Amino acid sequence: MSRRDCLLAALVASIWGFNFVVIDWGMTGVPPLLFAAIRFTLVVVPAVFLLPRPDLPWRTLAGVGAFMSLGQFGFLYVAMDAGLPPGLAALVLQAQVLFTVAIAAGVLRERPTAAQLAGVGLGTAGLVVVGAGRGGDVPLAALVLCLLGALSWGCGNVLARASGARGGVALTVWSAVVVPVPLLALSLLVDGPDAVADGLAAFGWAAAASTAYTVVLASLVGYGVFTTLLGRNASAAVVPWVLLAPVVAMLSAALLLDEVPNAAEATGGVVMVLGVLVALRPPRRPTGLDAAAVVEPATAACAARP
Repeated sequence: MSRRDCLLAALVASIWGFNFVVIDWGMTGVPPLLFAAIRFTLVVVPAVFLLPRPDLPWRTLAGVGAFMSLGQFGFLYVAMDAGLPPGLAALVLQAQVLFTVAIAAGVLRERPTAAQLAGVGLGTAGLVVVGAGRGGDVPLAALVLCLLGALSWGCGNVLARASGARGGVALTVWSAVVVPVPLLALSLLVDGPDAVADGLAAFGWAAAASTAYTVVLASLVGYGVFTTLLGRNASAAVVPWVLLAPVVAMLSAALLLDEVPNAAEATGGVVMVLGVLVALRPPRRPTGLDAAAVVEPATAACAARP
């Protein structure tokens, strides 16, 4: 990657990392599912009228939206509302890489490499350490909800790969068409009409600024730049930059929210990040006639998107 592309990748990872603090800051007083519904309504409108629909069946767009946006962010927002700190949420969500490797092996019959198996083992060990050593203010249910969000993201990665869908802003927007109404319905069901009405009344300038950040910078600009980088660089050179996001999230949370991870969370986080890096390590390219048999692993196609 060129120096310019490295700087762009670092910028996108920083935008995505700070996004977790912004979500936590803006969601005060607004039910999490309602907050997510408002976000994705603004992701869709007016962009859906300006961007051409990707050349994919509606069922594929709906599936990608259901897993990558509805499931991932529905679980994430509820987890953060339930007490999961922004920095820890950003870290745990990166388990999507580990889930992607495992799901691709089972569903797509993509045989994992030795590095991927080792990475999944390391990452799982790191998650166990984080879960066992979480602070008293971090409910186990919140951690599990975030893991479900990572699992949903991993399912979306595999679905997108199996369909041959290309990443991009248009895919982000059009797949999100199926997201706002179910999120609003779930909020009405879980929180109740009165809580939704109170949340809309409490939607002030902080919630509006947070939503603007998540829609414009995190969703449209961030994903657009990241997809552009994937288009002109090897996936294995671009995707690891996303691991800066949890670092930025944790530093931002420590500086702005006074949320510092304990020793077990920090240690488990380091082990998990190492596992993800190992899983993302590209296989050695064989020489000679065997080069034609090389197949890129599933993780190289994963585009991270908080």
